[in-house]
Amino acid sequence: MSLIAIVGATGTGKSDFALDLAAALRRAGRPAEVVNADAMQLYRGMNIGTAKLTPDERRGVPHHLLDVLEVTEEASVAAYQQAAREAIDEISTRGAVALLVGGSGLYVSSVIHDFRFPGTDAQLRARLEAELAERGPGLLHARLRAIDAETAASVDPQNGRRIVRALEVIELTGEPKAARLPDEPVAWRDHRIVHLRSERSLLVERLDARVLDMWQRGLVDEVRALLPQGIERGVTARKAIGYAQALAELHGRMPRADAIAETQQLTRTYARRQVGWFKRYRDAATIDADDPSARAAELNRQATLD
Repeated sequence: MSLIAIVGATGTGKSDFALDLAAALRRAGRPAEVVNADAMQLYRGMNIGTAKLTPDERRGVPHHLLDVLEVTEEASVAAYQQAAREAIDEISTRGAVALLVGGSGLYVSSVIHDFRFPGTDAQLRARLEAELAERGPGLLHARLRAIDAETAASVDPQNGRRIVRALEVIELTGEPKAARLPDEPVAWRDHRIVHLRSERSLLVERLDARVLDMWQRGLVDEVRALLPQGIERGVTARKAIGYAQALAELHGRMPRADAIAETQQLTRTYARRQVGWFKRYRDAATIDADDPSARAAELNRQATLD
C-alpha cells in the first residue's frame, strides 16, 4: 500500500500517530513521508494556531505541503488536490509510503476519492461574493439550504467561501448534487484510512487547554508579525479559527478573555463537524486515540499489511 490517510478531529494526535507509523514502517523496511492535509498549515507563518510541527519535531520524516502559501493567497481545494496527488506520486516513485495527514475533510476527500471539480465563472463568482459582502453568509446559506439541504448541512453557515462556491457550482451545472461529494465515492487509488477518535468530554477538555496554550505560547505575537505580510488582506488566512480572534484582540475589538473563549467554542464546533465528516469513511480503521494499546496495535497492523 502506497497511500495511508490518517484523519480525525483536531486534537486527536494525528501528527504524532503519523510519525509513530513512519517509524514503524521504517523498521519494517518501508520508508514513509507525510503529506499535509490541514488547509491552514499550508500558510507560511501560521504555526502556533495550527499546531504545525516544527522541523525539529518532525523526527527526520520528510513533510510536504507545509508553508506553501502566503497569507494573502486564497486556499483552493482544487489546487490542493493537484499538488497533493503530485506529491504522492513522487513519494511512490521513491518506493515510500505516503501518509496523508490532516483534519480538513474536503481536502482529504479530494485526494483519496475520484472527485472532479466543476469549473468557475469569474462574473458569477464576483456577483455572489458581492452579495456575501453585502448580506452576510447567513442569507446565502439559507438560499443554499432551500436549493439543496444536504449540501447546506455539510457547509459551515459562517464559511462564506464554501457557500459561495456551492452556489456557483449549482448555478453553473444546474444540479444541486454537483456541489457535494458523491454518496459512494470511487477511490482515486488504493489506500487505507486510520480514523482517530476521542471520547467527547476528553476531547473538549484537551481542546480548551490547547487554545489556552496557543495564547500562552504567543499566538497574538505570531499574528502581529503577520500583519506586514498582509494577513488582513487574506481571504482565507484572516478568518482561521484563533487568528480572527487574535486579530480582534490586537485591534481592541475583543478583550483577551473573550477572544480565548470564542476560539474555544469555535474549535469545539469545528471538531464536532470533523467527527461527522470522517464518519462517512466507512472503510476506515477507527481507533480510540486515547487508548495506548489500541494505538500500538493499529501501528503494528498498518506497518505489517502489504
